[in-house]
Amino acid sequence: MATTADIKNGLCIVWNHDIFQFVEFQHVKPGKGNAFVRCKMKSFKTGRLLEHTFPSGHDIETARVVRQPHQFLYSDDTGYHFMNQETYDQIFVNGDMIENKDLMKEGDICDIVVHEETNQILSTELPNFVVLEVVEADPNVKGNSSSNVTKNCKVETGATIKVPMFVEAGTKIKIDTRTREYMDRV
Repeated sequence: MATTADIKNGLCIVWNHDIFQFVEFQHVKPGKGNAFVRCKMKSFKTGRLLEHTFPSGHDIETARVVRQPHQFLYSDDTGYHFMNQETYDQIFVNGDMIENKDLMKEGDICDIVVHEETNQILSTELPNFVVLEVVEADPNVKGNSSSNVTKNCKVETGATIKVPMFVEAGTKIKIDTRTREYMDRV
């Protein structure tokens, strides 16, 4: 058992017959009254973001989860196939358990989150940044030179990303998989 003092980003807990992961939290000590922890948690079952407030010192049940590195092999009609980097066993993951799956290309190393007690796959986490090649980009329009002007481009995996005006087809770009934002040219 843990308490609200142990809350940190990424911690997984069992709460309301589901497993949640803390995304954000804030310890609040008002001038009058008891302290509390305001937090945002993401459900592994539904994928929804939930806001909840725990009183300070409240006991929480932590969930024992393991992040195992797996290499993405291929996808087909049944779903996504991965290979464990340590045991070379292949597993199948449903597409609903992968966020931003259109940014994933064959050979990428992803972390598969597994509940240690039930050996159930909870989710698949892509690396924070991926490097993809731009296949198709909207043309530049003369006069669009003010700051922060973006255009759409299609990358090699088929995803559409907003990029600055100077990015052309054939350019390799770095993308943040958590926010789907253009980071830099490579």
